[in-house]
Amino acid sequence: MPTDRSQVLRISEIFYSLQGETSRIGLPTVFIRLTGCPLRCGYCDTSYAFTGGQNMTLTAILEQVAGYRTRYVTVTGGEPLAQKNCPALLTALCDAGYSVSLETSGALDIAEVDPRVSKIMDIKTPGSGELEKNRWTNLDYLTQHDEIKFVLCDEADYHWACRMIREHDLDKRCPVLFSPVHGQLDPTALANWILRDQLPVRMQIQLHKLLWEDGPGR
Repeated sequence: MPTDRSQVLRISEIFYSLQGETSRIGLPTVFIRLTGCPLRCGYCDTSYAFTGGQNMTLTAILEQVAGYRTRYVTVTGGEPLAQKNCPALLTALCDAGYSVSLETSGALDIAEVDPRVSKIMDIKTPGSGELEKNRWTNLDYLTQHDEIKFVLCDEADYHWACRMIREHDLDKRCPVLFSPVHGQLDPTALANWILRDQLPVRMQIQLHKLLWEDGPGR
């Protein structure tokens, strides 16, 4: 019998590591990285996921995830929502009892994402080169269960992000994260700006890049 295409996703990799970002930082987590992304951010560190990968059914994905024996799962990319079956995967993971987070660029509609999923949504800064891709209507679907992330390239990005927080009352919608581009923006400088301006944000540094130079768990 042919495979039901509604049950198949293109997977770049599935691996087990510590969560390196967000409020879940440090938690042992299974990462499901989906292939493909419509964006080309200048600082992207997962361009290998733009193409390639292998087709896997939902059943096969869930079986592999179960082998790691952890309750935390992150679906990432690329841009995972670029695959039409991503919402079905997220719901299947929630139904299986996992605590699920989704890392998304914010460029694609998040309205159909299972409400049990913690949505970690980027807002693309001018320095990313993808400012025009921001889908501002996505803000209407965020709750305190979710998080907004700004990846900052320089001080100009910082000031722009501060303005977005004020204009959209972002800190009242959900927690806001500021992250310096690794190797580009001095994290100490960012920390000092946040303290100086008394911003209602959480600063984060990518833990996995401090622990493993070549990426999470590698």
